[in-house]
Amino acid sequence: MYARLLLVVVDILAPTFDRFCTTVRHLSESSALALGEAADIRLPMNEAIRQGSENPRQTMGLPVLSVVVPTFNERDNVAQLYRKLDATLAGMAWEVVFVDDNSPDKTWQVVRDLARQDSRVRCIRRIGRRGLSGACIEGILASSAPYAAVMDADLQHDETQLPKMLSLLEGGKAELVVGSRYVEGGSADSFDRQRAGFSAFATGLARRVLGVSIADPMSGFFMIRRDKFEQLAPKLSTQGFKILLDIVATAQGELKTVEVPFTFGSRLHGESKLDSMVALDFLGLVLAKFSNDAVSLRFLMFAMVGGTGLFVHLATLFVALEVLNWPFAEAQAAGALVAMTSNFILNNFLTYRDQRLKGFAILRGLFAFYLVCSVGLLANVGVAFSVYDQEPIWWLAGAAGALMGVVWNYAISGLFVWRKR
Repeated sequence: MYARLLLVVVDILAPTFDRFCTTVRHLSESSALALGEAADIRLPMNEAIRQGSENPRQTMGLPVLSVVVPTFNERDNVAQLYRKLDATLAGMAWEVVFVDDNSPDKTWQVVRDLARQDSRVRCIRRIGRRGLSGACIEGILASSAPYAAVMDADLQHDETQLPKMLSLLEGGKAELVVGSRYVEGGSADSFDRQRAGFSAFATGLARRVLGVSIADPMSGFFMIRRDKFEQLAPKLSTQGFKILLDIVATAQGELKTVEVPFTFGSRLHGESKLDSMVALDFLGLVLAKFSNDAVSLRFLMFAMVGGTGLFVHLATLFVALEVLNWPFAEAQAAGALVAMTSNFILNNFLTYRDQRLKGFAILRGLFAFYLVCSVGLLANVGVAFSVYDQEPIWWLAGAAGALMGVVWNYAISGLFVWRKR
């Protein structure tokens, strides 16, 4: 009887069990299909990201354009520049990276306040490093977009040209777009006579010596494909102010370049960063590129300072010999000491401007400079005395002694005097 009852129950439940199994099978097949479709979607997405496709960046909300703005004492300008960028780049995925060299006016704090309100604003605060070129390089390498623009914070560059510049890059018509003051439609009427003269001289020199073909290689307003910049970055100098000239000269004509005209405006707040030392920076950069980077810009700057030290040395030597009637050995030592002091001051002000010693560190650095150059000083005096003993021509002996210590002084100065902390 129990067996017959069990058969009846099985007969009743069998259709229900069959329907349950069929449903489970259908669900399993659907899940597998869904997972397969997701995998099919995920594979091309990953492949597109690896290939640098712009569509995934837009989908994930990442910026298409990074605007890099080097700053130093620009607290009154950065907020206004941000508002201009926000209006000009409306509807576009963008970011702005302010690279501040630890401004005494706390520009970096103003930028951080902006960043708290808008995640598209970023701040890189550099301590112990100075220089526009180095700031631009760090800013571009820290950006996250396939295209990077560089412009000043002083509101003199025309931000309304950015969409046009980006369009040229995205359309493949250019790999580098330069905002030019010297093509038809551009203007630099806001320059005073001195700055206009220097700009014209520098542009002409760069075009003749380095073979640069663009009309405005001294411009600080440009946009470049990030992948092209990364290829050039290891060869670029972090010193100096003319990053565009460095890029163009390093590329050696291999960048497809287009210039767009813009009107260079007048500064509203703050002071220009250009000073008399910029001319020497520029000359050092031209010489470095002319030598195909066989020697560094910093070494050339050190050597140029050494050239001024040579004149100081010879002048001191002349006074000591002809006016004070000192013996040659003492006169040569005095010339070397005075020249070393002047070289230290100029190198601290120019060659190592990004690591400039200040306050009490200047005295400590000066004594360290004397100490580490003592071997060079002994060789200087020894060689000069030997030359003078055989041929008593004071300027020849002095020059021979001074040149002896140049390479030694440069090598050890970077290690012990202006070492990065």
